[in-house]
Amino acid sequence: MNTFTIVFLIALTISSSVQFWLAKRHAEHVAAHRSAVPDAFKAKVPLAAHQKAADYTLAKIKLGNIDSALGIVILLILTLGGGINWAFNYWNTIASSPLLAGVAAIATIFLILTVIEIPTSVYQTFVIEEKFGFNKSTVNQFVKDQFLHLGLGAAIGLPLLALILWIMDNVGSLWWLWAWGIIMGFSLLMSWLYPTVIAPLFNKFTPMDEGSLKDRIQGLLARCGFNSQGIFIMDGSKRSGHGNAYFTGLGNNKRIVFFDNLVNSLEDEELEAVLAHELGHFKCKHVIKMLIATSIMSLISLAILGWLINEPWFYSGLGVEQPSHAAALLLFLLVSSSFTFFMQPISAYFQRKFEFEADDFAASNAKASKMISGLVKLYEENANTLTPDPLYSAFHYSHPPAAIRIAHLESKA
Repeated sequence: MNTFTIVFLIALTISSSVQFWLAKRHAEHVAAHRSAVPDAFKAKVPLAAHQKAADYTLAKIKLGNIDSALGIVILLILTLGGGINWAFNYWNTIASSPLLAGVAAIATIFLILTVIEIPTSVYQTFVIEEKFGFNKSTVNQFVKDQFLHLGLGAAIGLPLLALILWIMDNVGSLWWLWAWGIIMGFSLLMSWLYPTVIAPLFNKFTPMDEGSLKDRIQGLLARCGFNSQGIFIMDGSKRSGHGNAYFTGLGNNKRIVFFDNLVNSLEDEELEAVLAHELGHFKCKHVIKMLIATSIMSLISLAILGWLINEPWFYSGLGVEQPSHAAALLLFLLVSSSFTFFMQPISAYFQRKFEFEADDFAASNAKASKMISGLVKLYEENANTLTPDPLYSAFHYSHPPAAIRIAHLESKA
């Protein structure tokens, strides 16, 4: 142990304690308001649906607390318990080069973390989602998804990891600038490829049929000056009863996607309003703003890592005996969240601000009343709680709480 060990343990204790405290507040607040529908929704949401949302939220909070506690234990085992140190010592003895040893050690740790997360995913899917009527996935589909995610992670992530480690080892003290440029370029490439190459590996995307809905959507796109490579229906119902809509891609590879269960749940004008909200993110340049913010944070993070890799106390303080660039990268990825936890409400604040701006755009280009009715249906059908704890939502919610969001839209109606 050294001074940094104590600093890390303090940061982990504080961030974890705040996280559990917020979850406790959230659970108590939801449970306390379970018996009555909020006044703003009394005429729109049945009591049974409100109570289902409360019970669903409480079940997810309980599982989240267990998962968080397990994550803390695993993190301590990997760092101070010597798990990472063992992985690097093992691969250094059998790999043909330090680069391969580093890639193999990092891959081993992330494979272990992935396997540990599987029971949580199984319980979430086949117990909680099943209990509340959302799970549509089969065991075969679940297993297939797990292997597909793992295969894609290996096929895409391992070459990128090897390139970053090579740059760290060979470029010099400013390696982090080169690494940042490569990571940003890779992120843009993946965003461009996702709609047509990656997403179809998991779901079927069918062009929207001709008809009144497509005509309405095309009219909205024309009014908003939005060009896309098509309007598609995704078979989201093969895994879940939750509905959603989004646009994805960059440049000339943008797609508009509706979940099939969303199309079946909402009226045409409600779907138009929901899509107008998504287009609002595009027209208000939220995607670009988030990309710039992410780029800046990534650059700062890599610059900090560029300093830490030369500090012996960073390795010894986290249980690693032999310093290496690969070990520094892995340690940084695993422990940085304990130090950046209190930046989360700042990020959430700006995301909620963007949601309000997108709602304003939707109210100007579609009917605000239809946006409201569509959201209420989504809240009910997705079992989103209408009574979140204010402090918890300030920390964690990327969207405004239901009552606040509906009130804002009503002011625009």
